[in-house]
Amino acid sequence: MDGSQEGVTLPEPTEEDNQNDQEKEKLIRILSGYLDNLPALSSRIVRIFTSSTFTDTTLERNALMENVYPNLKKHLRERYGLEFQVVDMRWGVRDEATDDHMTTQLCMQEIDNCQRLSIGPNFVVFLGQKYGYRPLPTHIDAIEFEMMRECNKSTPSELELMDTWYKRDDNSVPPVYVLQPISSIYTNFNNKRHPRLMDQDQALWWETFSKLQRIMRKAAQVLFIAKKIDREQMHNYFMSVTEREVERGILKFHNTADHCLAYIREIENINITLLKFAAKFVDFAARNVDGEAQKLLKTLRDEKLPSKMFADNLVRFSVEWSGKEGIDKDTHKEYLEKFCLHFYSSIIKLVDRAMNRHEKLSGDATYTETLQHLHACQNFCKVFQGREDIVDKIHQYIIGNSQHPLILYGESGCGKTSLTAKGASEAKSWFPADKKPCMVLRFLGTTPNSSTIIPLLISLCNQLSVVYDQPLEDIPDELSPLIQHFKKLITCATEERPLILILDSLDQLSGADGAHQLAWLPTKLPPHVHIIVSTLPNYYNILATLRLMIEGDENYVQVLPLGENLSGTILKFWLKDKKRTVNESQWELVNEALTKCNLPLFVKLVFDEICRWKSYTKPPNTTLAFTIHDSIMKLYERIEIQHGKTLVFHALGIITAAKSGVSEAELEDLLSLDEKVLNDVYQYHLPPVRRIPPLLWTRIRADLPSYLSEREADGVSVIGWYHRQFIDAATERYFKNLNFVSETHSMIADYFLGIWGGGNPKPFEYTDAQRKMFRLEERGGECDRKVPLQPLVFTDENGKVIRYNLRKLNEMPYHLIRSHRYEELYSRVIFNYNWLQAKLSCMPLQATLSDFEDLLEHVYQKDVKLIADAIRLSSSILSHYPSMIGPQIIGRLLPYYTHNENIRSLIQQCDTDGLTHCALVPAHHCLHTPGGPLQYSLEGHLFAPFGISTTSDAKYLVTVSNKFIIWDLSNGEVFRTVVPGIEGIMQNLVISENDKYAAGYTNNNQVVVLNIVTGEFQIISPPVKDSPITGTTINNTHVAIWSNVEYYLYTVSGQFISKQYTELKQPLLAVDFGKDEKTYLIVKSGTDDDTEMTLEVQDESMDPFEFHSAIALTKDKKIMYTCIEISDNAVAVYRKEGDAWRYDRTLGDNHDKVFSLTLSEDENYLVAAFLLGYKLWNLKTDSLVQPKLPHGIRNIPTKNQLTNLIVFTKNNHFVVAGVRKNLYVWDVKQGNMVKVLDAHFGRIVALTSVSAGCNKVISSSIDKTIKVWNFDNILEDVHSIDRLEKPIETIDMATEVPLGVTTSRNCIGVWNLESGKLQKTFGTTVTTSVVTEALITYDGLYVAAAETANVVIWEVSKETAIKTIPQRDVQQILLNESDTRLLAFSKNPGQKGVCVCYSIPEGEQVFKFEFGLKNQFKKAALTTDGLLLAVPSTDKSGDVLGVYQAKAGTCLYNLQLKYSNYKPLINVLAMPHDPHQVAIVDEEKGNILDLKKKTLVRSVMRWNGMAMKTGKQGLYAPTRGGLELLDLKSGKTVKILIPRVAEGVFNIDVMFTPNDRHVLYYHSGHRTLRVFRISDGKLIALYKAHAEINAMSCSPDGFSVIVGAVDGSLTVLVIGDPDYSDNKEFIQYLPSRQTHSAQQVSFRTANGDVVNSKHGIGTALQVARFVAKARGAQKSRACVIS
Repeated sequence: MDGSQEGVTLPEPTEEDNQNDQEKEKLIRILSGYLDNLPALSSRIVRIFTSSTFTDTTLERNALMENVYPNLKKHLRERYGLEFQVVDMRWGVRDEATDDHMTTQLCMQEIDNCQRLSIGPNFVVFLGQKYGYRPLPTHIDAIEFEMMRECNKSTPSELELMDTWYKRDDNSVPPVYVLQPISSIYTNFNNKRHPRLMDQDQALWWETFSKLQRIMRKAAQVLFIAKKIDREQMHNYFMSVTEREVERGILKFHNTADHCLAYIREIENINITLLKFAAKFVDFAARNVDGEAQKLLKTLRDEKLPSKMFADNLVRFSVEWSGKEGIDKDTHKEYLEKFCLHFYSSIIKLVDRAMNRHEKLSGDATYTETLQHLHACQNFCKVFQGREDIVDKIHQYIIGNSQHPLILYGESGCGKTSLTAKGASEAKSWFPADKKPCMVLRFLGTTPNSSTIIPLLISLCNQLSVVYDQPLEDIPDELSPLIQHFKKLITCATEERPLILILDSLDQLSGADGAHQLAWLPTKLPPHVHIIVSTLPNYYNILATLRLMIEGDENYVQVLPLGENLSGTILKFWLKDKKRTVNESQWELVNEALTKCNLPLFVKLVFDEICRWKSYTKPPNTTLAFTIHDSIMKLYERIEIQHGKTLVFHALGIITAAKSGVSEAELEDLLSLDEKVLNDVYQYHLPPVRRIPPLLWTRIRADLPSYLSEREADGVSVIGWYHRQFIDAATERYFKNLNFVSETHSMIADYFLGIWGGGNPKPFEYTDAQRKMFRLEERGGECDRKVPLQPLVFTDENGKVIRYNLRKLNEMPYHLIRSHRYEELYSRVIFNYNWLQAKLSCMPLQATLSDFEDLLEHVYQKDVKLIADAIRLSSSILSHYPSMIGPQIIGRLLPYYTHNENIRSLIQQCDTDGLTHCALVPAHHCLHTPGGPLQYSLEGHLFAPFGISTTSDAKYLVTVSNKFIIWDLSNGEVFRTVVPGIEGIMQNLVISENDKYAAGYTNNNQVVVLNIVTGEFQIISPPVKDSPITGTTINNTHVAIWSNVEYYLYTVSGQFISKQYTELKQPLLAVDFGKDEKTYLIVKSGTDDDTEMTLEVQDESMDPFEFHSAIALTKDKKIMYTCIEISDNAVAVYRKEGDAWRYDRTLGDNHDKVFSLTLSEDENYLVAAFLLGYKLWNLKTDSLVQPKLPHGIRNIPTKNQLTNLIVFTKNNHFVVAGVRKNLYVWDVKQGNMVKVLDAHFGRIVALTSVSAGCNKVISSSIDKTIKVWNFDNILEDVHSIDRLEKPIETIDMATEVPLGVTTSRNCIGVWNLESGKLQKTFGTTVTTSVVTEALITYDGLYVAAAETANVVIWEVSKETAIKTIPQRDVQQILLNESDTRLLAFSKNPGQKGVCVCYSIPEGEQVFKFEFGLKNQFKKAALTTDGLLLAVPSTDKSGDVLGVYQAKAGTCLYNLQLKYSNYKPLINVLAMPHDPHQVAIVDEEKGNILDLKKKTLVRSVMRWNGMAMKTGKQGLYAPTRGGLELLDLKSGKTVKILIPRVAEGVFNIDVMFTPNDRHVLYYHSGHRTLRVFRISDGKLIALYKAHAEINAMSCSPDGFSVIVGAVDGSLTVLVIGDPDYSDNKEFIQYLPSRQTHSAQQVSFRTANGDVVNSKHGIGTALQVARFVAKARGAQKSRACVIS
């Protein structure tokens, strides 16, 4: 073959491939910021306009309202997360004609809205035998009207009638005649307070209406015949509202098949004689059927509609006239049921079809977020005019080379947002055609994902990753790494693909997570990146912070008001666009207003007001306010007058009260729950269902043009005020009355609580006026308001979570707090497990914490603070494992279980409800507890942070290792991480006096200088050669860096200044900048063996001062405390006088060797460190106290030590020292020790304190953690957690008492497994020995241990080694014969192994035997009955299994391992079900040997030797990932518990529980412990350990797992499997779950045995004993080693 591709046919791309390509192209276009041909915003609502005549379908519409709409709402919300809303403009409204004739126009707007917003169906028409109300046209073109006048000029009365009701408006372009409001002529038309007068005027209007209709129609026909108007213009005077709706909703709509339904109902045998009732169903004119209307109806119903409708979407029903009323609920029940069922299923079908076809991109959060902001940009640009000077500055910035962001700032309403939008819309056009810029735009605060910093950055990172083709999975979700990733992503911009990032309104960003401190904002920009931000000047110090970060004025643009001329020009442009104008006298009023204020927002308000003015409007109705605030107030007042004060107050109050907007469906529901509103609306008629008519809100919204913005929140489309000024004005107007505020929030809280949802009727009371008007005897009633239930989660029929109720989770706490309903808040939110678990599962952790912070700002409650702090302490785990909320709460808060009722309730929920999410729960307190001195435990460094320091205002904590981490001290969150890319580890940290710079030197001779404000850094590499850098210090301008022989001076920007040596070239120990602008040096002046030192001044203006041991200088360098030769170790005080140090005094006698001297912050106290403690002088009185270290603890000096780990707390109340891993606290006045804090599990390496506005001490350790201690809480209880100093390596448990024994390298720990407390520790008998294993007897009396050279038997109660037996190199120990015998296996020289059996406790040798050993020792196994011992060994034939009598040590035989497929063995295990069988495990399989028959029973491929008690099933757990349950007979996989996913090679620990219910699986890479239920293979727990687990074992009853970690801690975790009642009950009887220690507890075990305990302690143990007996627990046990 020639290798060509001839003959190979590539598959044609499928339609799906093409669609995917199109979607991808569309995605890239949108995410790149193209504003042309924007797709419509994807909606999350099904919004249906229902069209019908006013009276004839009342029954059907009421049936839908009562029976169908609530079910549709529920179904669509649960299945798709869609809102459902019906716009029925006639439901609940009594009068067809509204006073202002606006209904028809509103209907058209609402149809357009439904078509724009709705997914699937958007229009449903119900037609019968009535054509319906035919209104007069509200606006008639002036030319057309004047032709009609001409037609009627012969009849003056008709002309007069026309001129009375229609007035010419010359403010319209072209002019029109406008139908006047009815009440402007018939003043009592709406006067419901005087029914008689109202009835008179209404009768007059209908008479006038009929006359006008006749006049206008006659004239229209004449004009049509004369061909002066066309048929459509003529039909305008004959058309009913219903036909107009059908025309807009169906006849002129492009796709009726997917969006429209039509129902036609015919009533046969209508009784025309019953005129009053028949008129509801047929058009009448002059007491006869209106033939003209019927003809028009027939054309519409039988011709136009069928020609446009899809056949399946048009349904006809036929019913018989019945009784007097024609159609009623009872007689036509079957028809109504059929109708409702068809309607329901049809809507569902259309929505299902739409969701299947719904563009995939609509589910892409980044796409929808970006699209929202692009649409907002378009809307802002539509009305933009002028401002060429600022637009040009934006233009010059974008095409220029500035390395910093551009900042627009100006007062509220000055037009910053419109300017940023204009810049965004023009930006791409400013680049050459060959460039493809990416424009990323966010109007901050307008969407949930642009309102807080973490969602904002994630959204930006997603967008940038797609545009610049970077992996999405790399995006972190924690703030600090997220900021770094964001800054890294912007560097992807290229010359061909530059980046423009526009962030409008930084002030609208929530201050949470330090957003207003702007650490996330890049200040020095990479090439081809342009960032534009805008802000108000006086909010949250944002502008001041920006000025600190970005110096120089060239990047700041102030946005000023428009000016009168430009304002007027813009107004005229807008009016022209709207086809409006104003007359001269009106324009004078406008000009006057613009002289007072010309901010763009004010101009917009003026424009909207003057658009309402007609040329004939009387001067009292054409007034303007002169400020934005007053204009908004005037707008609110007008809407209240027009639509009713109560309704408007409550509707706009709800919008203002909502946390993140309110959907229109929610607003309708809320108004339908508001009795004051409903009583106001239904003063004069009673509704069929007690709900608000949709028309009423529609009318209000139409009068707030563009002041309510639509956005998405919590997956729902919501409305909210579009500008801060509207919020402020609404708050002032509607929230003056604090009771009303509380009631509004309370009603919203009720709604999200779901109190009245799902058909639960809400009571109401009639007003006195209603009872009188409608002659009602009852005072009130109750009615289902058709509002939805509000579950936390929506689940499918199998209980699987489909989605979370984000609206409830976001809004409900906010409103409960503001309605002061704290008890409900506690029970439903704060102390509610299901709430916490749901919110953590679907929202960022900070969203959960913000509920707590919000509450604590309103009312302080200690338990609330404890829970919040517990969640904060657990944040690193909960951010990734929200199901761990139960174990974390229990592990941290159990110490409060007895006395804190709220916390007890929450823990009880964790122990019950929480088991469905994580069935592993701590049996005892095992994690750091909040509420004590420990405020934060900060983790983030991969290496020990040797340098820690705080800014002077206590705002930030800076810590260093190979990177800088800046923490926000107010919340413990990472403010900024800076990775300078150095190879070494920084050894110290110093911060400049102005808090701007931090510097540290590394162990590879580099110095990093960090700008704390901006995150920029400089790396300085001084030319040191033989002598490494040993220190650095910094002031506001310079950095000093020194080694032993020289020091270097640099500027903070890294510029070299000079290199200096000490006067006599002596070793340099320290350099310090003085406030007197001198540089002070401390040099080593003696030999290496002494502590002689000298203080020098670099400019030699002072003589060198010699001292020894220690020195402390005040900040102004005027007083010195030190030891000098003539006073031995006494501390002498010197004062600077001129250029010399003068002796002042000596601080008493001292004969102890001083290690260091430290001054307090205010320099009123001096502390000296000695071997056994400290000496503390009050420098005002020279009085002395002597804080002592505990017995056995010492200060260990380092050579030439100038500082010590000792600090003073606020107001010098306490002095705190860090020694080894503990913090020791003494009171300063008496020197008494008040507290010892078990601070770290590694040596403390740095210590600092901070007192500006707080009282904190901060420690860092070799264990890589930083701890922040709140010393205001220092005297509170510390709930310490016991642990060994080194990692736990083995675990063993006693079976009859709740004790366990663990080993670490140099220590044995005996633990109480019920309390988790360390009861005893035994060290090694020889200091240099290493402990390898330890076992405890079943009764807990003795511990047997193996050390380097000995076997040791300890008596637990006496804490003494009762027998030490020399035996070197012990590899394994086993207990046998009811724990009275100890078998110790060791390696002897010369390829020999030895087994020695000792008696316990005597330690006498019982027997000893040797066995062959080739290389590595392999562990022996005792058979399950303890009679046989199987020892892997070797003889001349090769590998053998030595079989011995376990009691006597007699060798029975050596079993040669020569079966087929034999591979070198790895392990030998006893088979649990057969006392004669063992399993030999090799690298590829497990082999079952029968020791009695001396045969291979079978080999099972992949098996690891772990078997159930029955011996039927085993496990396969490869180190690369995966877990399978194997059938040991067939070798086949029974269940795949973990699919085989390559995760890298990690340590895996896996075992069955002794009760054969569960499999435990620990993965060292993930640090997770998983528990699987064997019966169904279900994962019941995914437990993230607080530290890496080194050893793991299971209790004999199988109810608990015991884990030992690298931090030396031991944790008992109970397996609370919800499918097993005894597992769940076991938790309730744990000692930690008892409120009174001496209460009697009893319960029945699975075998029916009753367990009683006078004390909580021991109950769980007794359960274990019963289970152990029932299952025949063995007494032969091996130590568990991971």
